[in-house]
Order: sequence, then C-alpha cells, then structure tokens
Amino acid sequence: MLKKAKKVAGRKESPGSDAGGVAMAGFDHQPRTRVVFGANSVERVGELARELGVKKLLVVTDPGIVAAGHAAHVEQFLVKEGLKVRVFGEVRENPTTRDVDACLAVAKAAGVDAIVGLGGGSSMDTAKGCNFLLTNGGRMEDYWGLGKAARPMLPLIAIPTTAGTGSECQSYALIANERTHQKMACGDPKAAARIAILDPVLTISQPARVTACTGIDAIAHAVETAVTQKRNALSAMYSHEAFKLAVDGFPRVIRNPRDAEARGRMLLGAAFAGMAIENSMLGAAHAAANPLTARFGVVHGQAVGMMLPAVVRFNGADPAARRAYAELASAPEIACVSDGHAPALEALVARLEGLLNLAGMPRSLADCGVDRKKIKALAAEAAQQWTAGFNPRPVTAVDFVRLYEDAFEPRGDGDAG
Repeated sequence: MLKKAKKVAGRKESPGSDAGGVAMAGFDHQPRTRVVFGANSVERVGELARELGVKKLLVVTDPGIVAAGHAAHVEQFLVKEGLKVRVFGEVRENPTTRDVDACLAVAKAAGVDAIVGLGGGSSMDTAKGCNFLLTNGGRMEDYWGLGKAARPMLPLIAIPTTAGTGSECQSYALIANERTHQKMACGDPKAAARIAILDPVLTISQPARVTACTGIDAIAHAVETAVTQKRNALSAMYSHEAFKLAVDGFPRVIRNPRDAEARGRMLLGAAFAGMAIENSMLGAAHAAANPLTARFGVVHGQAVGMMLPAVVRFNGADPAARRAYAELASAPEIACVSDGHAPALEALVARLEGLLNLAGMPRSLADCGVDRKKIKALAAEAAQQWTAGFNPRPVTAVDFVRLYEDAFEPRGDGDAG
C-alpha cells in the first residue's frame, strides 16, 4: 500500500513518487486480445475462428508440436467447423528471417485469410512475422521497431503450449536476422492476436527441460517488468499477479509435471507477464541474455535466468528500483516491505536462485560453454540491445562486463519456497 507523504532525504515525497511506491507514470492501454482460459479450451478454436468470419487458416507450429499431436487436434477442431486448414510445421527455435520467409511461401500458396500460432514463443513470433510480410510486403527489417505496418493484418489466434514468453498477449515478433543473428523486435498493435486460447492441458506434454526454461523466462518477465523505466500502475498489477502465480506454480510443475492446476497458474502467469511486457518492456537481464543465445547457443530462458540475480543486485543500488523489488517480493509473501527494502531484495534474490537450482539450471556461464575471453564482446553487444534502454539504472558496456563476470561465479542453494 502507498504510505502517507513523508520527509525523505530532506524533501517531501508525494504518495505517487518512486519513494512512496510504483511511479505513477502515464499509460495508454487498449486491450487488443480476447483471452480464453481453461482446461480443454482449445476445443473451441473452430467456433472462435468462425466468429472472426475467416475461411482459410494457416497453423504455424514446430515439429515437436506436430509430433505431440497438438497440430492435428487443432486442425480437426477447425475442419469440424467447415474451415480449410494448411499446417506449416517447420518453425525452429529462435526463428530467423529464413523461417519467416519459408512460412510466408506456404501462406501465399494457401491463400489464407487468418493465422493460428500454435506452440511456444518461436511459433507465435514466426506467425506474426509471416503476418507482417503477407499483408504489408517487404522484409522483416522494414518492421524493426514499432508501428511500421501501414496496412491491416490478418486475424491471429495464438495458442501457447508452453508457459513462458507470453507472446500470445504481445504485439511484438522477435525475429533474428539470418545472416547477422541480430534479434529484431518488430511491433505493431495490428500484430497482436485477436484471440489467445490458454489451455493448461496443452502444456502437460512439455519435456521437463522446456518446462524449466520457459517457466524461468516467465518469472524473469515478471521481475524485470516490475522495475523498468516504463513501469506504471497497470504494468505493476500484471507483474505482481504474474509473479504470485509463477513462483507458486513453478516448483509444483517441476516436482509434479501432471499437476494441471499448477500448469494453469504458470500459463496464466506467463500471459499476465506478457501483458506487463506490453506495457512496461524488459531490462538488462534480457539484454545480457540475447548475446549468450546468439553467440553460444544458450537456451533463452536459461540465459535470462542465469543473468537475473546479478541484474537484480545491480539495479537494487537504485532506491526506487530496490523498493519496487521489495514490493514485488511482498506479493507472494517472500518478504515484507515494512521489514526493509534491502532485506526484501536479498530474499527475492535467494528465491530466484533457489528456483534456478530447482530447475537444474547451470549456475555459472562456464558450465554453459561460454568463453570468458569473450566477455567484452558480449558486453558491447548487450549494451546495444533494445531492452537495455528500459533498465531502471543506466547500464553501459562496462556494467555488462561486471554482470557477466558475476554470472561466472557459482552461487549458493537459495530458497525455492
């Protein structure tokens, strides 16, 4: 709760200032995505597609989802409603412009008027990327940034099978340049899904490693969005609720993968974290993670998780960020704000490290095959990442060198809760 105005460092602080709580920054929020949540809700995809008035759909997914039978089931529910379906099942992890171009060729040949993104963030990113080019032409590089699509885009239905990226509730496609491996965030309100179907049952078939990496990614989204420069009252609401759901659900799905209720908490938490990203963006942990993935193939969720504790401590030197972390930690009762911001921040870090250990994540970059001699190059690249600009503390290449050095040091057990 916001406290009464008080004297801080010789000046009067208003209840809406950073010293008294989340900065009351302005925002312009227009919900673009209808969210349908519940066990077996994927069975409604045909009915929901017909409500959009479409006739030919392209299902964009990956080989693992095809092998698990999910693509066939979605196709079956669509065909049952008299709709025509084409499946593109070749999405790769961390999609590049090559993946988008391959998907685009199939979409053009099929003459589709709607797209379904089925799978993890890679499938949904590829679906959005295809939508940009199919409707607006050009190359993905033309849409790097925000709001560069001049013409309307096709209706998109997003069906996540992982609880991680929250892409189903975002208007951005993250696509890497096939040649340079530079990740491009291509955003436009028109790219947001018209409908997101959150069916916890679809996530039960995830391999344990995917559950761990995507779950850590969702938790990192909640933590980073809670403190960015763009944070506001709306994003804080989503960040805190996402964090409460995920830090409770994550240990449960790791220990019992068939816990459907916990799967639902993770899926909803990931979606809420995606809504937080849409309103407040991300920070230095994601900026540091992207070069690790591009240069050394470290899985995204693992890379973000390994960098997150060091980034939290770095940002905690800023009083406003430290309070925001303390308030986040108090949401699931990891700590109490009234006991002090510094102890709450350390309790938060301990919980994060405990969750990383529970997930079986390597605790040193050396364990991931990262070459310590490449730190300066990694840091230079991290400093150029888009999300670095939203970090609550200014973060330079020199700072990223220290963050990477810190991530080479093995950590303690922490507390998984």
